[in-house]
Amino acid sequence: MLQTTPRPLSLLVVEGNTREARASYAAGFGGLTPAQAYAEQIVAIEPGALTDICLPADDGANLPDSAGLEAYDGVFLTGSALHIYEPSPAVARQIELMRAIYASGTPCFGSCWGVQIGAVAAGGSVIANPKGREIGFARRITLTEAGRSHPLLAGRSLAFDAPAIHLDTIAQPPPDAAVLASNAYSAIHAAEFRHGGGVFWGVQYHPEFSLAQLASIMVRITPLLVAEGFRKDEAAARDWLDDIVALDAEPARADLAWAHGLDEQVLDASLRVTELRNFLEMRVKPGLSARGRG
Repeated sequence: MLQTTPRPLSLLVVEGNTREARASYAAGFGGLTPAQAYAEQIVAIEPGALTDICLPADDGANLPDSAGLEAYDGVFLTGSALHIYEPSPAVARQIELMRAIYASGTPCFGSCWGVQIGAVAAGGSVIANPKGREIGFARRITLTEAGRSHPLLAGRSLAFDAPAIHLDTIAQPPPDAAVLASNAYSAIHAAEFRHGGGVFWGVQYHPEFSLAQLASIMVRITPLLVAEGFRKDEAAARDWLDDIVALDAEPARADLAWAHGLDEQVLDASLRVTELRNFLEMRVKPGLSARGRG
């Protein structure tokens, strides 16, 4: 019998940021935009995967139509500096694209802004969190009863921390939603949404972030860290971020891990990307044969 080599996965990464925000991000993180960094993380998990990037926040962006979306094996949505409750063409285009993704039936995963877009496109709502910003690490994200048996969170502890930077939160989930995890700041930290023939998995935190990537974002908003009381002054903020960068380089530094209350769920690179790997292994790959691609 002839043995055929499985073809590489074809994946789309949807960049949530405007051109200006992408440029600022890239300047602080080795020239990589959020979508480019996201794509690199995906390929690290699934070597050989082919990734395209689309830019729906840009005027005149060339966005895939229904047939184009159906051609992908999976779609990933990045975070964004935008706020979904501040109407703009950049926001409206992303909501419409998400509705088209649902209609295409293509498996989709979103982080932070991504899960918010997934919720609003399916009939949910997003607000500025009245509890304030969650920044650095989301603490004690706790699995719900539904989350304990859901494949998205397979391998996660019942309670865990994860990289996070967000002000906004899902206030009302869409009608057909399963809330999979929450914590003291956000009632919805992981969820599954079903809408228009499609299924979306998403998280409010950032499993795609390395610690260096997380620090590169926070260093650009050091004045905000001080103004909102996360650190006493800029020197304290710099010390904190220096420690985070040091942990990225040496995750076995027990002294720094203890000082910042971080465990292997954050420090182990393989565990940190659990949701991305689970999405690829348990949603994208099993869907290939169902969609006539196996």
